[in-house]
Amino acid sequence: MSERFFLGMVGTYILAALYMGIDMMIYALCLWMLFEAITDIRLTRVSQKLLHKEVPAGLTVFQSRERFNFDASRVWRITVAIMLGGSLLLLREQDIEVVWFIPWFMGFAILGAGVSGVCPVLLLMRWIGFK
Repeated sequence: MSERFFLGMVGTYILAALYMGIDMMIYALCLWMLFEAITDIRLTRVSQKLLHKEVPAGLTVFQSRERFNFDASRVWRITVAIMLGGSLLLLREQDIEVVWFIPWFMGFAILGAGVSGVCPVLLLMRWIGFK
């Protein structure tokens, strides 16, 4: 499984969970992404090792000077988990209605990144200096 396919799956999962109104699916995804970011055990790498196949990421790469010895996709996973889970908590638990669009926007943006192969947030992380 490539990172591009993973982004498409995550975007579809987010939109399906929001459409069906199952908040626990979103919270489970946030926990899974935090687990992947903290342990660096990614579903994409595990699937490639099980299939004995090396698949390229399939995403546009922005070459910049490496300032931090931390992977940009790990930072992306942490950012998505915090933004998605936080906005859903604010929406459901605190009744702050102005954040309803954040989970939907993130779902469509992540799905679009999977389809197009260009993730602006991941490019920004690499531009900042993450490897």
